[in-house]
Amino acid sequence: MDSTVVDSTVEILQESAEQSAEKVQTQMNDFVVFIQEHIPNMIEFGIRLLIAAVIFFLGRLLIKWIRKRIRNSLKRSSADAGLTQFTDSFLKISLYIVLLLIVAANLGIEISSISMLFASAGVGISLSLQQTLSNFAGGVLILLLKPFVVGDYIIEDTNKDEGTVKEIQTFYTKLTTVDNKTIVIPNGILANNSLTNVTAKAERQLDLRIGISYDSDLKKAKQLLEQMLKEIPSIMQDETLYVFVDSLGESSVVLGIRGWVKTDEYWTTRWDLLERIKLTFDEEGIVIPYNQLTVHLDEKADHGPGVNSNGLSK
Repeated sequence: MDSTVVDSTVEILQESAEQSAEKVQTQMNDFVVFIQEHIPNMIEFGIRLLIAAVIFFLGRLLIKWIRKRIRNSLKRSSADAGLTQFTDSFLKISLYIVLLLIVAANLGIEISSISMLFASAGVGISLSLQQTLSNFAGGVLILLLKPFVVGDYIIEDTNKDEGTVKEIQTFYTKLTTVDNKTIVIPNGILANNSLTNVTAKAERQLDLRIGISYDSDLKKAKQLLEQMLKEIPSIMQDETLYVFVDSLGESSVVLGIRGWVKTDEYWTTRWDLLERIKLTFDEEGIVIPYNQLTVHLDEKADHGPGVNSNGLSK
């Protein structure tokens, strides 16, 4: 009885193993047939892929050469640096799009199919690219109207971003701050919002306000300020210098100072003048007050029953 069961089990296992082997052999044969049938197609695709890689590599070299020639041509024609950067950026994007289309065509992708795909998705693409197109148009307006050029120090009034213009690209403008950070602002924002070009002119007005105490000698303070304005060489002496009483504040007499300096010397002159004012006023006894509150108590006032002159209950 036991031997019969064992024999039947062995037969079942042998049949299962034979069926599995037949299935594996059939699959291997199908795979070999598939490879043999598609070897020409695989070789053709490999050749196309290799040619596409060569085209892309040579295309990159050609694009670099064209961009270099265009940049040199613009420099020889004394074109604005912003125009050169914008043209180079736009040319780079356009040429790479053409190169990718050529590579796609070489791989067997029909250009008409790509065109139909873009046409069918035109509305969605136009909506998604609306901001990008706005930035491109903003870049064109910046180059045409020239509210600023490369090298100018600008302040974007809406978000208060400020810095020196380093690059004007197709869609963005790059600023470098005084602490060497890079700010990237879309051209659409710069074209549609107000901004301040600090360095648009060669000269800049130095305008300061200095407060002195009411007990200080006003005429002496004005004479000292006028003398300091004349002693600083970076302040233009051929322009009118002003020292005047700007306002009578709550705790100080506010004096105004106005003079003209070269734009690139503005901050160093401002810092130098402020330091001189503080040191000179200290030496001459002119007090620069800070905000303070003086309370006077009326000793004769009637504070009511049970309350002394200090406002405390007896």
